[in-house]
This record gives sequence, structure tokens and C-alpha cells, in this order.
Amino acid sequence: MGSVNGLTSLQGKKPLFSFGVISDVQHADIPDGRSFLGVPRYYRNSITVLQRAVMQWNHHGNLKFAVNLGDIVDGFCPKDRSLDTVSRVVNEFEKFNGPVYHMIGNHCLYNLPRRKLLPLLRIPSIDGCAYYDFSPTSEYRFVVLDGYDISAIGWPQDHPKTQQALKFLQDKNPNLDKNSPVGLVGIERRFLMFNGAVGEEQLHWLDSVLRDATNLKQKVVVCCHLPLDPGASTEVALLWNFDEVMGVIHKYDCVKVCLAGHDHKGGHSIDSLGVHHKVFEAALECPPGTDAYGYVDVYDDRLSLFGAGKMENCDMHFNH
Repeated sequence: MGSVNGLTSLQGKKPLFSFGVISDVQHADIPDGRSFLGVPRYYRNSITVLQRAVMQWNHHGNLKFAVNLGDIVDGFCPKDRSLDTVSRVVNEFEKFNGPVYHMIGNHCLYNLPRRKLLPLLRIPSIDGCAYYDFSPTSEYRFVVLDGYDISAIGWPQDHPKTQQALKFLQDKNPNLDKNSPVGLVGIERRFLMFNGAVGEEQLHWLDSVLRDATNLKQKVVVCCHLPLDPGASTEVALLWNFDEVMGVIHKYDCVKVCLAGHDHKGGHSIDSLGVHHKVFEAALECPPGTDAYGYVDVYDDRLSLFGAGKMENCDMHFNH
């Protein structure tokens, strides 16, 4: 993680600012397990990965903030321990010497309802929604999307958003088990219960934020637990209406990079309009002694990710 110093002196240019990144900690005090695809998951060890991340971020000494791309706790966490587990992981994040910006993932919502989860993660919220934006410097704005705005998990069962999501799944996925993609083809495989959508109001909000950023000549980084581009992610991990969201994003030149979690193996793509999509490798899938976290140096023409362990370095250059 220290290699940045050599690089900046070679380029003779210091970053505008830097920030820490980690995704899919999915901690639980339970024995190790496997994903549906048989990939090993290290539920207890993931908090150790986070602890090392925070230690390294603090050691770096010049990180302005850190971003957690969601799924702080695992769905298999015993429900009577959900609150304690989330609090324990949040407590580790709070050892970082700076603000941490969280977003919600499906595993968070399996454990706690939004009304309990959002205050714990200090997510500013109106009516239980979890989207917001912040500007670390005048040149940049970060937009955090709520990918489970329309979702069958996290809202009360009788909530209109739950009903809307269930109807949507009924129309799109003929399987009895709505988490099964059997028979679905290509990007239609995303129509699963563990995914969700960005609702109409949030789309309008996104549009107004991007318009404002354009007027202020800010570059924008969009963050969402769910990936927004099929080139960077497996089909089953995509946001239900990624195409609608990207339709709004592509109206403006200000969005340079979209960051996501959820698809644990990670990925990177550049879409048809030059927007970078970076999906982060999961802390959950690190065997003891290995890591997946990093930090990003931000310049006016690129974001440079420096990863530890499984998290791969990635240079994301873009036009001014």
C-alpha cells in the first residue's frame, strides 16, 4: 500500500485527494461456508481484513475519507445477533481517522430493517431511502445510490415499494424461487430477489444532482452496491434497472467512474461513452492472511486504485 509515494514522485504530481475502499465484509460469528457457486466464504476472518484495512488507511495518513460499498454483515448471521454484529463492524470502521461513507446491500437488509440500519450506518435519510451525495473537494462530487430502493427486502411487507418489487419479479422471473435465474437468459438473469432497483424519485434526484454538478464543473463518482454495467459484472449481480440509471448518467459528461460491490470476484469495464465501472473484490472471500481493500488517488484526469491482496490495482483515465 506504500507504493503510491514512488508513483507520485515519478509523475511529479500529487493527487487532489485520496480515499479508502472496501466492500462486502459480510461478517458473522459463524463457521466458514461457501457461496451458492461453491466459493469459500470466511465469515469470522472478514472483520480481521477490515481491521487491517483501517490500520493501513490510518498509516497512509492522507486519506480524506473511506467508502464501504455495502454488505457489512452476512445473511447467515443469527438474527438475534444482527444488531450486535452490525454495531461491532461499524465500531471497527469508526477507528478510521476520518469519515466513512456507507451504502446498504442485500445482506444488510436481511439482518435489519432500514429504520434500524440507516442510523447505525449514519446514512442521511428521507422516508427510509438511503441515497445521498457529498463533495470532498470543490472539483469532485460523490453520489451514493440506493440500489434497494425498489426491493422485496428491507421495507415492511405491506410497503408499496415491496409490493412493486414483488410484482416486478412475478413478471420477470417465472421461477418459484425468485433468487433462481434458471431459464433466464443473458442480462435477464439479473431479475432476482437479492437485487433491486432505483425508483422514479431517486432517478429524478440523480438527474438534478448531475445537472448541478455539471453547472459547478464538478467531476462525479457514482457509488452503488449493485453494479451498473454488464461488462464489469456477472449478469446475476446487476441492478434491475441499470439501463435506466445509465440513461440518466449518460445525459451528462460529468460522471467519470461508477464504483460497486456485490459481485465478489470484482471487475472493470469502460462503457460505450467512456465511463469506467469498477467492481471491488469482497473482503468476505479472503482466506486468513489475505486481504481485499485499497485506496484511491484522485486526479483531475484519472482515479488510480492501489489494492492490497485480492484487490487488483486499476488505473481509470478519462477525458477532462
